[in-house]
Amino acid sequence: MNHEFGAVRQPLITEKSTLIREADGTYCFKVHIHANKLEIARAIEKLFEKDKVKVASVRTARVKGKTKRMGRFVGKRPDWKKAWVKLTPDSGEIDFFEAS
Repeated sequence: MNHEFGAVRQPLITEKSTLIREADGTYCFKVHIHANKLEIARAIEKLFEKDKVKVASVRTARVKGKTKRMGRFVGKRPDWKKAWVKLTPDSGEIDFFEAS
């Protein structure tokens, strides 16, 4: 990736990712399809450096886009990639809904 923040697109906030985050401190993000684990870890640490976040491990999965129909026309949603980022026990937490 050319840009240091280009690897991470947005956090995935679903019921399943919330349960995983509360259980063992693993956060789920939507990432660039060509980003590797090292780029994702660096981007997370750089994005949340004010929270003193340290990444322990990164797991990734590629998600195939669904085929959708609109009448007789068939289209396809784009493929995307998600990453589960586990933080070290001594690092801070990521707060997606911080109050200013």
